[in-house]
Amino acid sequence: MSYRIITISRQFGSGGRTIGKKLADELGIKCYDREIIDQIAEESGFDKKYISEKSEYVPNGIFGTMMNRWSYSGPTNEERIWQIQSNYIKELADKESCVIVGRCADYLLGDRDDVLKVFVHADNKYRAERIVKMYGESDIDPEKRLKDKDKHRAAYYQIYTDMTFGDALNYHVCLDSGAVGEDNCVEILKNIFNEG
Repeated sequence: MSYRIITISRQFGSGGRTIGKKLADELGIKCYDREIIDQIAEESGFDKKYISEKSEYVPNGIFGTMMNRWSYSGPTNEERIWQIQSNYIKELADKESCVIVGRCADYLLGDRDDVLKVFVHADNKYRAERIVKMYGESDIDPEKRLKDKDKHRAAYYQIYTDMTFGDALNYHVCLDSGAVGEDNCVEILKNIFNEG
């Protein structure tokens, strides 16, 4: 099998984004993460912060979002964002080899056989320490921040893919970045990509 695309799904604070960027650099290909938000903003006219909130998280709970998503009064803002995001990710995969972080890319590109689907996770202690180091202290306890982000990210994934976020069956490779180390994760994925 020959891989062209790597999708990286990740728990908040696990370092998945960092691993994706380092991996892309090592492979000499592009990494798409926040660039996807820029593209959605350009196409939709929505503010980048608004898109960031709506494009990977479910801020108002699962039920409200499901009701909004299947509204009969036409597509909601969330649905428009999802459609632009979906189209753009598929265009990227058709155009070039790349790493795509988050945004349900593993699901959107799931019918392709040139995609290596990765999930990066770590235990709560590692992630809590990492988010404080990366993002600074917050009024909210790090453990609560993790729990809230995980819950919203999982709900978004469930709603749009009808699959369980983090379920090993959805991915080719699952890596514990806390136990393995970010640089080792990069090396493992680089080897799979190059040898695949």
